Amino acid sequence: MDIGSAIRAIRKRKNITIAQICERTGLSQGFMSQVETNKTSPSISTLENIAQALEVPLAYLLLRKDERMSVVRKGERRQTTSGPDQLSVSQIGTTRHMRMVLVEIPPGQSTGDIPHAHEGEEVHLVLEGRVLAEQGEDRTELEAGDSFSWHACTPHKVENIGEETALILISVYTEEPHDLKMV
Repeated sequence: MDIGSAIRAIRKRKNITIAQICERTGLSQGFMSQVETNKTSPSISTLENIAQALEVPLAYLLLRKDERMSVVRKGERRQTTSGPDQLSVSQIGTTRHMRMVLVEIPPGQSTGDIPHAHEGEEVHLVLEGRVLAEQGEDRTELEAGDSFSWHACTPHKVENIGEETALILISVYTEEPHDLKMV
């Protein structure tokens, strides 16, 4: 864990000196310097005092870098295609067990001729257009502003039944770390 670097980055971002941290915590400047350079590891109690001095939650200091906020700018989204109709898929965001994608479905096209299944759970928000969502024996027409969700282990598909391109925001949760295949 790189707790020291996180402490230093927060301290500098907030324009707090090591001396000010030491005043607030009662720790020595030498010890704080060693903490920030990862030459020593503070106890949880000491780390809690440092977190209070920095005005951040203790849990934030314990996060690994890959567990912290990740930003994907609109122009930096990973673009892929999926399915027999080569639907446009934009990767919006990804964590270890969740991902969010934006799928464009042109009129008359679908996520596949045959319903498909995979591990996980999905939540869909129709942003534009009209779609028909099918899962097992359930069939529902939805339009912009409507949402639906399902366990993806039951075969499912989504078809654009409107006259304009449908745009659907999909969030997928899986127990196991996922790959980036289409939902």
